[in-house]
Amino acid sequence: MHDLTAQTDDNDGQTPLLFSRVLDGNGGGRPIDWEELQAWQPQTDDEVLWMHMRRNGPGVYEWLQSALGIPEPTAELLTSDSTRPRAFREGQTLVATLRGINFNPGAEPEDMVSMQLWSDGKRLVTLRRLPLQTPRDTLAEIDGGYGPNDAGSVITSLTENMIARMNASIVDMNDHIDQCEAMDLDVMSDRVLAKITTIRRNCLALKRHMGPQHAAFETISRDAPDWFEEHDRREMAETIERLRRYLDDIDISKESAVVMLDELRARAIASSDRTNYILTIVAAIFLPLTFLTGLLGINVGGIPGAEGDKAFWIVVGLCGAILAGQLIFFWKWKWL
Repeated sequence: MHDLTAQTDDNDGQTPLLFSRVLDGNGGGRPIDWEELQAWQPQTDDEVLWMHMRRNGPGVYEWLQSALGIPEPTAELLTSDSTRPRAFREGQTLVATLRGINFNPGAEPEDMVSMQLWSDGKRLVTLRRLPLQTPRDTLAEIDGGYGPNDAGSVITSLTENMIARMNASIVDMNDHIDQCEAMDLDVMSDRVLAKITTIRRNCLALKRHMGPQHAAFETISRDAPDWFEEHDRREMAETIERLRRYLDDIDISKESAVVMLDELRARAIASSDRTNYILTIVAAIFLPLTFLTGLLGINVGGIPGAEGDKAFWIVVGLCGAILAGQLIFFWKWKWL
């Protein structure tokens, strides 16, 4: 798990901007502050401006419309809490909402973090509410001089890093499942059972969120504007294929958890049935004996042998004969 609390933004928090880079077309980029980007214009054909912002920052909704000319419905989508993954083309711009694994402290894997993006090919805006590591991974590539060189490759880098982090979560769940499968099911504790149940719940949540994300990636690959070049579409196709494999892995993990839970449930039912069977046999054995002793023990006159010295042993012998007869019949009927 990654400690995002140790990270600092390039911005002092007075503006919604977290960081921004002007790509040079060669894998690198230079930082640009909030004031500079207001009047930014590309100096060469290769320059692209990437801005990463807080979508709940002050004035973001209005700034998207006034500075970038984004239509009101689209600006509302980019700043809303509607986080279901989707993507669509709007003229020569691409709009998408994507989700990544939440590695913030105390978060569960199914607590997905959304990231909205908008790009016209020369300007790319990504927005988030909660901290998300994926843009930082792409930023590190740019600052290292080996990052994406245009808007399309930034988008493919973001999706690749997002899916790579998803894979880390799936591998972690699979490791836990392997550990549980290696354990003796007869000695599994409630803590282990709770872990298996949690894994199953996480698998269901990831599948529910990643299914629409798969469709969003396909939309980007198929319907993106012309500035999303052929090599970007090939990279996106690779990401789609990886995501499909991860979805299959999630299905396998979910089925493994279900199989373990079913086996544990079957063992618990078998153990309960065995206990009930033993109790039933014991009750069947003692029922006639209890009836006989109860009948002879009633406090009324006329009980046979009440005054005789041998009556007790006669009753004991009769009970023994009844018990022996029951055992013979139970054995014959395969009850024992």
